[in-house]
Amino acid sequence: MGRKILFITTDQQRYDALGCNGGTVARTPVIDGLAASGINYHRAHNQNTVCMPARSTMLTGQYVGTHGVITNGIPLPLDGPDVAATLREDGGYRTALIGKAHFEPSSDPNASFFENWAATRDTTGPHRGFERMELAAHTGREGRSLYHYPKWLKENHPDAVDGFFEYVTADKQVSGRGGGDCGAPQVWFNPIPREQYHTDWVADRAIDWLDSLDTDDDWFLWLSFPDPHHPWDPPQSELSRVNWRDLKLPAGYPGSREKTAEILGQKPRHWLEWYEGRGQYNFEVPPSFKPCDLTEDQIREVNAIVHVENELIDEACGRVMASIERRGWHDDTDVVFTTDHGEMQGDFGMLFKGPYHVDALMRVPLIWRPAPSAGIAPAALQDPVGHVDLAPTFCDIAGVKTPAAMQGRTLPVEPDNSRERVITEWDSDFGGAGIYLRSMYRDGFVCTVYEASNFYDGTEGELYDLAEDPLQWRNLWDDPARQSLRDDLVADLRDNLPPRRSEALEQVAPV
Repeated sequence: MGRKILFITTDQQRYDALGCNGGTVARTPVIDGLAASGINYHRAHNQNTVCMPARSTMLTGQYVGTHGVITNGIPLPLDGPDVAATLREDGGYRTALIGKAHFEPSSDPNASFFENWAATRDTTGPHRGFERMELAAHTGREGRSLYHYPKWLKENHPDAVDGFFEYVTADKQVSGRGGGDCGAPQVWFNPIPREQYHTDWVADRAIDWLDSLDTDDDWFLWLSFPDPHHPWDPPQSELSRVNWRDLKLPAGYPGSREKTAEILGQKPRHWLEWYEGRGQYNFEVPPSFKPCDLTEDQIREVNAIVHVENELIDEACGRVMASIERRGWHDDTDVVFTTDHGEMQGDFGMLFKGPYHVDALMRVPLIWRPAPSAGIAPAALQDPVGHVDLAPTFCDIAGVKTPAAMQGRTLPVEPDNSRERVITEWDSDFGGAGIYLRSMYRDGFVCTVYEASNFYDGTEGELYDLAEDPLQWRNLWDDPARQSLRDDLVADLRDNLPPRRSEALEQVAPV
């Protein structure tokens, strides 16, 4: 009997959402406990700031340009490295993914992919190295694809289905409409009982799968919560946990429309154009949404609901951890926790995410609580690491050889001077605007190169000194005093960019 692996992911959760990372609102004692007894990586970045590219990197151990899922709507090829398949085939692991997968497009009305048709055909796999997949996304409605959770809800609690926000719709006004107390976009009062909501459903299904295993089985469970991704419609009964009226505005909120425009005017032009509603550069944002119209109370209410969802996730994690303890597996179970990308939550006067390479979206919580039997000491590390390092880490835990095609390295357990940088990329032609970003964190600086396109001429960029400007309000790209530093960082970034596929993969759906 070897070490088991519980891999917990959330969706669109900020680094500072957790108490162990400075969060002061949501109570997250379970995850904070993992950080205290394990390794908390305080400078972890994703390799892309939207769902499918980030999740594909977690599964493959490859950079975005290499595996080819450079944006949402591109199905991950089946012929690349796959950590679940490696653990299953080379290590004899039992494998399951419960919750959100999103390696395949979710907006496929033709049901061309397993994730789209599995629930309809009453199957749970095997698929992509997972012997079992039970899928959920951000709603209890059937939506663009029928996942296992909305199918279960419809069959068992049909009255609860219509309580969810109807954001999966072609109606641009409906997708961006507001609710709650303040009319914030995609905020909604959901009357669903807590025990029927997808956060608890994911934990319930994970516990059931764990209970189906033999005591001596080695297992890899990807526990994938769809929250706190929008729409923000958790059980209304839980909203009293955080009163939005009591919240302070986030530190990254500039304070006025004029101050926001002044800050964004220092950045490449798509920042201000999106804020003012003159352009949209990402499908995942409601088309009718204009960030400049957000009120301070709307930002407070969104943040309050996100904190509620974070608390529900933490409690669900606690139930799964208790089931592991009950089975006698605690001492031999490694737990890894992260998210795919962050959320603006009022930073720069914005919500949602997109081609904006700042800490709000790139910096992610990443915690590894090694199995107590491994004898690895707790630590808090500042080394730059990324999602690309997860798959090799899982292979190392399982004692199997890391496939040569994986590009990451096992996460460090103590300071590692050989880790100098972490790279994040963005490639999108949404709305006909080509935005191609190459970003690197190194030595306390974030440097972003804008590649030449039909939208940018290739001379634009962003440079932030996080020690002096942690909110990333002051773009130093054109500062003459920083030109030598900028040139050095750009050269280092280009020297270390990962290889890209020779032929681009087809985007077959928007998301």
